[in-house]
Amino acid sequence: MSPVFDCSSESLRREGVARAAEALREGKLVVLPTDTLYGVGADAFNAEAVAALLAAKGRGRHMPPPVLVGDVRTMDGLAIDIPDYVRGLVEEFWPGPLTVVLKAQPSLTWDLGDTNGTVALRMPDHDLALEVLREVGPMAVSSANVTGWPAARTMVDAATQLGAAVFVYLDGGEARGGLASTILDCTTDEPVILREGALSREQLEPFFPAPSSQTQSAPTPSSPTPSPDSDPERSPTDE
Repeated sequence: MSPVFDCSSESLRREGVARAAEALREGKLVVLPTDTLYGVGADAFNAEAVAALLAAKGRGRHMPPPVLVGDVRTMDGLAIDIPDYVRGLVEEFWPGPLTVVLKAQPSLTWDLGDTNGTVALRMPDHDLALEVLREVGPMAVSSANVTGWPAARTMVDAATQLGAAVFVYLDGGEARGGLASTILDCTTDEPVILREGALSREQLEPFFPAPSSQTQSAPTPSSPTPSPDSDPERSPTDE
């Protein structure tokens, strides 16, 4: 059985974060809570670890994981051609349940899968997740469930599905959000809502460039709207 750390205890939290950071640096997988649902994470710059994450979930390279960051400033190191409206969005909604899809920095030596030159970024509003992220840097994180199974709202939910594929489990209690993050494609001048989750269109529209009425929303016939049980961080075609 992989070690589980009850992070309601300060001493176990410190030990758990240290063990999780060590595991991530060694290319292993870690489960941790976020402000939406539980996630399973790997070092974003370790291609073998990212491949192990996808394998644990039973998904292929065509369903790349998003990247969680511990600081807003990290966005500029991971993405290019960031539209001005994105600055306002992340200032308002980060940390929080907003995932922005941007053009990836081409100089980065990482392999998240078949991303088509994009990266989905989010800064979670959860102290434990941020503590780990600030210790190890950007993490590839996907929902802590097997593809097609219900998303994990507790550590037990995650462990039941992922088992020994994960090296360390951080138990932060039941995920307080329960709704997936809202995903916004920001790779063009007009933002496109790929999935409406914890943040509504009405909350986002004041930050969209004019004319916001022309901004389109997913789904298209090939991209069905995900349910709240879908991957909390990535595109509508993930689950």
